[in-house]
Amino acid sequence: MSNDRSYLSSLQDYYARHHALPSYASIGGLLGLRSKSSVAALVARLKLAGFVESTPDRRLAPTGRFFARPLAVDDSEADAVTIDDYLIERPSSTVLVRVKGDSMQDAGILDGDLAVVEKRTTARRGDIVVAIVDNQFTLKRLDLERGRFILRPENKAYSVIRPEGALEIFGVMVGLVRKTA
Repeated sequence: MSNDRSYLSSLQDYYARHHALPSYASIGGLLGLRSKSSVAALVARLKLAGFVESTPDRRLAPTGRFFARPLAVDDSEADAVTIDDYLIERPSSTVLVRVKGDSMQDAGILDGDLAVVEKRTTARRGDIVVAIVDNQFTLKRLDLERGRFILRPENKAYSVIRPEGALEIFGVMVGLVRKTA
């Protein structure tokens, strides 16, 4: 199975570059497998382990487990998790929002980050929300001031947003993804 882990890693890297899995014919060359039977045996083992499946037109497709990543330093029983399983409770109502600007930097939310946002129209005081103010989307902390909802930035260089009319909540931030250089 140690070779299979290496083969799986190569297939994961290939998928990251091409957003598709190679054909059966290409797998042998990619992984250094000399015979069609060794490719077929590997694919069968990966299917059995739940990493890949066949589409109706007999192409290989990744499963959710294909995208699971090992937990490098963890005492729990789970040996791998997918980012979706970890961050996304309701896939049908979850979107990613690219953060623009530095108004939330003191909360650790930086320009270019991806906020994982669960779309819903209600939020609690203290939630970080995506709100619509004057037809513009903004990511701020929801707060109360004199009985009215306000949007508080997490950077002292920015002013509190006190909507004149109704405040529309687009969703609540439930996670954050950052790619480092």
